[in-house]
Amino acid sequence: MSTNLILLIARILLSIMFIMAGFGKLGAIEGTTGYIASLGLPLPGITVWLTIALEILGGIAILVGFFTRYTAWALAAFCVVTGFLAHYQPADQMQMIIFMKNIAVAGGFLALSVSGAGGWSVDARRNVA
Repeated sequence: MSTNLILLIARILLSIMFIMAGFGKLGAIEGTTGYIASLGLPLPGITVWLTIALEILGGIAILVGFFTRYTAWALAAFCVVTGFLAHYQPADQMQMIIFMKNIAVAGGFLALSVSGAGGWSVDARRNVA
């Protein structure tokens, strides 16, 4: 398989979960805002919209390969921060699985930040791959 194809598949696999999660939060604003508030985070009404924007816009940027290296760093950081803030609960096995998933996905984004989007991307057309 070509490197460009593998990087495209990686971008699809990494982005789809964020795009779907962001749109899912749009349909559950009150519940998501309540969950953010329950974590003790400041300004949950604003935080929910920032989260939705990062997930949808960041997911789409990764999908099409636009500003891939920067977006990958941002989403890697988001995965680590949300992993610790929302899912690091050693007494709860399900939350720890989600925490470990967040950390693993962050690793995928870090790899993408080093490799770039590949030849089949907006970045490549912009000569920034």
